[in-house]
Amino acid sequence: MLVAAAVCPCPPLLVPEVATGAAPELDTARAACSDALAVLAAARPDRLVVVAPTEEAGAGVHAAGTWGSFRGFGVDLAVRLGGAHIHGEDAPDAAAATGRELPPSLSVAAWLLERTRWADAPLEGLGVTEALTAEACAETGREIGARAERVALLVMGDASACRTLKAPGYLDERAAPFDAAVARALGTADLAALTALDIGLAHELKVSGRAPWQILAGAAENAALTGTLLYEDAPYGVGYVVAAWS
Repeated sequence: MLVAAAVCPCPPLLVPEVATGAAPELDTARAACSDALAVLAAARPDRLVVVAPTEEAGAGVHAAGTWGSFRGFGVDLAVRLGGAHIHGEDAPDAAAATGRELPPSLSVAAWLLERTRWADAPLEGLGVTEALTAEACAETGREIGARAERVALLVMGDASACRTLKAPGYLDERAAPFDAAVARALGTADLAALTALDIGLAHELKVSGRAPWQILAGAAENAALTGTLLYEDAPYGVGYVVAAWS
């Protein structure tokens, strides 16, 4: 059964080495993510599942120990799901090391987990694509929730990318209301609201977190968890939400 969940955004800019001079701009978001992960650790789960949005090539299960890197963002930093970061020449080529590399969203999750010294339970990563229907998300969530007596979820994903003129998706007046509704749903653990998210609108607003959030809703169906909103803002015109359920 699901006993706790943390919801975090997944921009590579969360990693200070990637953000470089702009790193302080997301310090508050990083601190909120650390607080959310502390809720997971306090729940003492038997298993942690990390769910994150990805392209088709990164979909599916990624075992503990799988490597990822931020070399695609100009940073010689490798991460391992459930392991330590490695810098510079000592950093392995992720694909060569394992035959399969973590997608960027799961690499950010791995960075967050190592930053908070996560070592409480066995874990795995699950990359999901935008093509997953609400029904398929719910079923995936139910299956995850049934994997152990005490399951925790780290749910990665961004809200709209259309909050300002300079946003990746340009300004869309529907973005702010959509993000506000998402923040309310995640902050109150409103399963019905998450399940009812408009898939077409989410696609148009370039929302990456829709499927992971709906998987969370499926996993929490019989859990009676309470939500807390820890952070909601739109730096760079992209909606970022951090929440904890326990």
